[in-house]
Amino acid sequence: MTEPHERSENQLKQPLFWGRFSRFVLLVALAGLVLDQATKLWLVYGFGLADAGPVRLLPVLDIVLVWNRGISYGLFQQHSDLGRWLLAGLTMIVTVGLWIWSTRCQTRLVALCLALIIGGAFGNGIDRMAFGAVVDFVHFHAGSFSWYVFNLADVWIVAGVAGLLYDSFRNGPNSAAK
Repeated sequence: MTEPHERSENQLKQPLFWGRFSRFVLLVALAGLVLDQATKLWLVYGFGLADAGPVRLLPVLDIVLVWNRGISYGLFQQHSDLGRWLLAGLTMIVTVGLWIWSTRCQTRLVALCLALIIGGAFGNGIDRMAFGAVVDFVHFHAGSFSWYVFNLADVWIVAGVAGLLYDSFRNGPNSAAK
């Protein structure tokens, strides 16, 4: 068994900003970020979704343009520059925290999940800084039921969180935090 003072010394030896899976996390996060930003930029500027209006792809799926000035599910809508920059700053602070967590993760699954969340968070953070709102465009609906409008960054974030939850239950409590 490791003594508490020895454990602290081992933890101090761990690099703060680069770890075992950091290259993997960086590549996955960048791939997710590029895919997210490419779809948003193409829909807004290339396709002209604002002028084209909603596009029906399937009876239950439309492509629409929604400017989300809040966070997930449109909560905490911000209509001022102060709110916009506070949300952007909070996104960047949380993302740095997730990166530091990723430098200490022990499995490729946790690294993948954190990479997806990081890529998605950066994608939405870039939108908030560039446009003052997040570009959302995927709209599922059936009959009178309408799901919220989202983007690829949101998909990455939800998939990453779901993976972390799966990992925590698969290996017992708190395994994702190791």
